[in-house]
Amino acid sequence: MIKTILIATDYSLESLNILKKVLKEKNSQKEDTKYNILLVSGYDLGDSIRDLLFNTKGTIFNKIRSKEFCDAYSIIKNKYPHLVNKIVCDVFSGSFQRAFNNYLKAENIEEAYYTSSLKDKNSKGKFDLAPYIKKAKDIKAREIALDAPEFMPERGRLAEVFVEV
Repeated sequence: MIKTILIATDYSLESLNILKKVLKEKNSQKEDTKYNILLVSGYDLGDSIRDLLFNTKGTIFNKIRSKEFCDAYSIIKNKYPHLVNKIVCDVFSGSFQRAFNNYLKAENIEEAYYTSSLKDKNSKGKFDLAPYIKKAKDIKAREIALDAPEFMPERGRLAEVFVEV
């Protein structure tokens, strides 16, 4: 069986700790389920005609997602090949709860995970999806607490993925 889950992210390496915790939890359940994982960030497209016409998902991802992030989620995916069917990065650009609910329905999302402890939420046009997830119906939504140490020499580098929190 394949289930689809959404993980709210800001495309920082720290946000991948949510993915690590979710997959570790799913691994301990010993179910015969694979997961399609959507890593989604809110992104304000703006209202200028030029931005709306010429911004593609590729150009948006070049602005908000680093190469280290892509490498890191690939490493996590390779650690749990029996759980992960695919991982897809996406942006939600709507501004109404109804649009978010339609997004969830269109992607067949059954579970959503988020955290309120990320610091990089409002830069480069990004916005927090947590309020939308909390109000969403027909999905299991859960907040994941991240207890990252204040000082971590690996912070912001690929080695951060290997730190157990």
